[in-house]
Amino acid sequence: MITIFVLVFSTSLVFAQANKTQQKDNTKPFVLGVIDEIQSKELAEKRVLNIYLPEGYRESDTTKYPVIYLLDGSADEDFIHIVGLVQFNSFEWINHVPKSIIVGIATVDRRRDFTFPTKIEGDKKKYPTSGHSDQFISFIEKELQPFIEKKYKTNASKTIIGQSLGGLLETEILLKKPTLFNKYIIVSPSLWWDNGTLLGQDSKIFQDSFNQKTDIYIGVGKEGLTPTELPRVMEVDANLLAEKLKGTKSKNVKVYFDYLPQEDHATILHQAVSNSFRLILSKN
Repeated sequence: MITIFVLVFSTSLVFAQANKTQQKDNTKPFVLGVIDEIQSKELAEKRVLNIYLPEGYRESDTTKYPVIYLLDGSADEDFIHIVGLVQFNSFEWINHVPKSIIVGIATVDRRRDFTFPTKIEGDKKKYPTSGHSDQFISFIEKELQPFIEKKYKTNASKTIIGQSLGGLLETEILLKKPTLFNKYIIVSPSLWWDNGTLLGQDSKIFQDSFNQKTDIYIGVGKEGLTPTELPRVMEVDANLLAEKLKGTKSKNVKVYFDYLPQEDHATILHQAVSNSFRLILSKN
């Protein structure tokens, strides 16, 4: 009886193992978008782009889509959760924003790409690669936008999203080259850079002759003092920017200021972008 039991047990064990090895692995990758690359002459490097294409996107269709350019757009940065917001808000049963293409610009060196030259000696030493936003803006204008518009089915709507130093870069683009985008989502901008000199920048956007319809959202949380020798407050700087922009003589510019006291510098982006969609991207 013992011998029979051992034989039956061994046979069952071998059969179970053999059956297990014959089972197919039915797992598949979950695809959220595509990874593209662009060789930049302006930056002298190759840049990675994470691209989200909306449901129903087909090369053969005549439909064209708005484009949302996302700074800090790496997969381990803000790309995934911003894509989620866009997808959710563009569901047919919600229909708050139009289906859109998202271009996540993967980060290489934020200090280099997002800041203009500073006169603050301490920051020059602390951030030695800083001060080359002009090259990054040229990359966006001369290389990235033409690349996206040629390769993907885009319409004339161009939005840019950025936080912190990304918000600083957006503000610089808005003031120096305002027609690069027609919708700006600026979150917790680091306007303290170079002791706030960007707040004194003049711009075509303040003139009554500025004729591009432009929507600007500025969101800030309860963030307090900035990392500067001279005391500055994030909320105050953001509010100063909003008030300055609201003083434009152009009737084509709309400015929305959003104070989110329940959020701080680390938590604000997701909620602020969600709020901005209702204000400047809404279809209703």
